[in-house]
Amino acid sequence: MTPFGFTPENSDDPENNKGDGSVDFEAMMAQMQQQIQQQFSAMGMSAPGFTQSTEALPKNIVRDTAKKFVTAKGSAPIGANDVAKIEEAFTIAELWLNEATYFSQTTAAGNVAMARTDWVDTTLTGWQVSVEPLAIGLATAISELLKNANGPEGEQDGESSMAIPVGMIATLLRSFIGSLIATQLGQSIGGLAASVTGTHDVGLPLVEPVFPSLVPQNINEWGQDLDIPMDEVRIFHALRESAVARLFSHNPWLISYIRTSISEYGKGIRIDIDAIQRQAQELFDTASAEGKEFDPTNPESFNIALNQGIFTPEETPAQRAALTKLETVLALIDGWSEEVVTLAAGDRLPNLVALQETLRRRRATSAPAQQLFSTMFGLQVSPRLAREAHTFWKAVREVKDIEGRDHIWSGILPSAEDLLTPQSYLSSIEIPDDLSGL
Repeated sequence: MTPFGFTPENSDDPENNKGDGSVDFEAMMAQMQQQIQQQFSAMGMSAPGFTQSTEALPKNIVRDTAKKFVTAKGSAPIGANDVAKIEEAFTIAELWLNEATYFSQTTAAGNVAMARTDWVDTTLTGWQVSVEPLAIGLATAISELLKNANGPEGEQDGESSMAIPVGMIATLLRSFIGSLIATQLGQSIGGLAASVTGTHDVGLPLVEPVFPSLVPQNINEWGQDLDIPMDEVRIFHALRESAVARLFSHNPWLISYIRTSISEYGKGIRIDIDAIQRQAQELFDTASAEGKEFDPTNPESFNIALNQGIFTPEETPAQRAALTKLETVLALIDGWSEEVVTLAAGDRLPNLVALQETLRRRRATSAPAQQLFSTMFGLQVSPRLAREAHTFWKAVREVKDIEGRDHIWSGILPSAEDLLTPQSYLSSIEIPDDLSGL
């Protein structure tokens, strides 16, 4: 089977040989670059290219790719009327939230209303910091793979061994992997920009210092087909946005916690060649059984293979643990936000139930944030887990109070299992008055 990536042609090729019979590795590197770019072009993918950037995740590629997507979809400018309506929604939301959460209003200043292009520019650094560990982890894994394949003395097996310039190839691949992930991230951000309702709609910490902001164009489209007044729709999203902004602002450790989970996943990346070959064989057998043809030299077959993930690194137990931790904390944030918004709105938003149900339904079917997590991390954030988190936070508030509920964020966070047994969790974190028995 022809491996995915580059396959250097025969080293006997005159173009790859110097006059003294040795291999011209610079010519081989150029040939590899050309082959990779041709392969991506054949698959209908934009070739990410090779840069001399020292960035593990080139920021200019992320920004330019995202901007192209946003431009294609259209980005309406922000007018004075947009700002006035959003400001009014935030004023009401902040007032109601004062009664529903222990965390006070954020003091950081920022644009309360953003165009889609503004959202990309504002969140770009946050995306860069969050996803960069994946690029570093994958590049490191490929470097290790090359070193192991090259042997302890830098030679291949065979009668006439030839030393492989591991450093040169590794540098090329690091540039390629960084550009590839940057392109993929830029496409994801560009797709998100067309639907996110605010800076914190994705549930990730993307701006520092933290401040709430909404995207009027997307909110208008979100509520367009609903038989609900737009004033209510704006207040609903302002409540959600401001609640999460308060949470991140008063719990900076939570930002580090989320990013560390992603970093732990990146550090655990390993590439298992045997696993890739095994998965490829399984895909070939499945295609044959279904009467389909899987030709590794056929770009369409490669699209199938990529979509089924046979060229992705195998997940280690440490990575699975990091993803579980990330999935749980994202569900906790989503569930807490829903509990706070429900409490804050009370009976003041007549269509609150319909708005929340619309949000759940759209997130469960085609939420761009879910697609991004699935593509970048292999993470499926379960709607069920978010619902369980909402029930958990509500139960904690009823047992304690608003302050007691929000103080949970400053201690040991509940696990996915704890969400089903709030009483047991609360008992486990209580410190007894009498410590003599410890």
